[in-house]
Amino acid sequence: MTDEVKETFAHASGGRRAAGGSAPPAPAALAAKVRTLAPSMTRSMQRVAEAVAGDPAGCAALTVTGLAELTGTSEATVVRTARLLGYPGYRDLRLALAGLAAQQQSGRAPAITTDIAVDDPIADVVAKLAYDEQQTLADTAAGLDTVQLGAAVAALAAARRTDVYGIGASNLVAQDLTQKMLRIGLIAHAPGDPHLAVTNAVQLHAGDVAIAITHSGSTGDVIEPLRVAFERGATTIAVTGRPDSPVTQYADHVLTTSTARESELRPAAMSSRTSQLLVVDCLFVGVAQRTYEAAAPALAASYEALAHRHGALRAGAGDRRA
Repeated sequence: MTDEVKETFAHASGGRRAAGGSAPPAPAALAAKVRTLAPSMTRSMQRVAEAVAGDPAGCAALTVTGLAELTGTSEATVVRTARLLGYPGYRDLRLALAGLAAQQQSGRAPAITTDIAVDDPIADVVAKLAYDEQQTLADTAAGLDTVQLGAAVAALAAARRTDVYGIGASNLVAQDLTQKMLRIGLIAHAPGDPHLAVTNAVQLHAGDVAIAITHSGSTGDVIEPLRVAFERGATTIAVTGRPDSPVTQYADHVLTTSTARESELRPAAMSSRTSQLLVVDCLFVGVAQRTYEAAAPALAASYEALAHRHGALRAGAGDRRA
């Protein structure tokens, strides 16, 4: 199989979201994409991904055949890995590798993941958590597809109603988004009960939006209402750490999050929540920008409605100090 044939295959197999104009990840996003996607890859694809993230300069100089030989895989595996990482073909991946190598040579420090030990002093715990959360936010920002994000914002800004589905920690993120949207005058719901989520989804139709928030992308109680909404004609959005997971088959737009490595004292729900909150904040600000003439006075009114309560609390605190 020639390079040209493989490139044609890679471009043709992109699926409906690639046809919708998703841009390849920027060079800075490559390492983040590898960290996010490696757990769901086959072992042979992991070898390719780890090689390009570990030595971008060296791999950028290789042909598809050379990289396959270096990693002990096949040319088809290299092409599939490039595609899974978000690049239309191997040529695009090589360009990103060259860009990443240039950034690293300019003095950027490599990412380091730190583990928290049972006997760590609390100051070390704070420092390690802060570092990992900063890295998670940076990885999510670098890997976020702004084309998909813009399309999701446009759909939300024009929606008659928005439903947001999430279970456990993801439901807290879902509630965060709906509360923000309500404060700028938009109708939004975040049902925490799986049965209620499905019965709500049945009422959606074209012109409505449904958002599923699930790090694993395989939570049945989140996938089911998104599927119902999808089948009813609503615009559907998945916020997930696994862009190849089951939830994405019912999503018109996929927004990928990144997480730090999971450990005994740092479960996935912690870092996934951090990255999910960044994504929903981006959605909210984008919607507020698009609906500013209505959003600004609605937000001001909500602040004014609560101002007296904050004042009463401050007065009570002053009385206690006196």
